[in-house]
Parts: sequence; C-alpha cells; structure tokens
Amino acid sequence: MNEKTLFEKVISFTSAVHLTTQQLTKDVKNEHLTAVQYAILEYITVSQPVTPSEISECLHISLPNTSRELRKLLEQKWIIKETDAVDRRKQVISLSTEGTKMMSASFQKIEHKFQKRIAHLTAAEKFELEKALNLLQQKLFYD
Repeated sequence: MNEKTLFEKVISFTSAVHLTTQQLTKDVKNEHLTAVQYAILEYITVSQPVTPSEISECLHISLPNTSRELRKLLEQKWIIKETDAVDRRKQVISLSTEGTKMMSASFQKIEHKFQKRIAHLTAAEKFELEKALNLLQQKLFYD
C-alpha cells in the first residue's frame, strides 16, 4: 500500500472515530453543560491536571474562550483551579469531587453504549480489536 492510500484510510478512519464518538456521547452530558463545557470536562477527565493552554490547544478553542468556559465550570463547582507547585505562574485544572462524580456517571453511560456496540463480537474478535487499538495507539496516536 502506498502512503497516499494509507493517508486516505487514516482520514476515513478518523472521520469514523468522530462519528462513533458523537454517537457514544450523545445524551450523556449533564443538562446544565454546553457541548464545549462537556468537551473540556472530558479532556480534563482523561488528562488531568491540565493547563488552560493545553485545553485551548487540544480542543481548538481560543484561550479567551477557554478561560471564560473554565470560569463558568469553576462557578458551577465542576473543576478546581490551583497554582502549579513547580511553576507558580501557571494554573492547573482538575476535576472537583462533584465533577469527578458527574464525569464518572457520563463515562458509565458511554461504556454501556460501547458494550452494546461490541456485544455481537466473539472473544477472539474483541482480542483482535484490543490488539488493533494498541497498535494504533503505539504507531499513530501517540503523544
């Protein structure tokens, strides 16, 4: 397979990942959150602690908009903001106890949808799927 064909497959796969993510996460967020706020909380959940700049960069949101949304999440007590112990000029964001509980409930709903999605797979197919995900993580979606 040439690199152009491989690239086209990656684009197609990435699109499918976005669609599947949308399907799995539909109707799981707290009703008092906007889609952007939920995306921020989801990113914090899997990457905490994070800085506002990291959130902005990862989610393609301007830093002023990120700061505004973080302020709202802080007011709603979903997150906590602390001064970085190493670099006291930086602020780090993590989930509050309430935010952790809420995101845990959201992830449980997502997991339930995921389990339904793969219920028809055999044990061997699930093992192959895990191997494929590990390979993608190692070779393509690494940090």
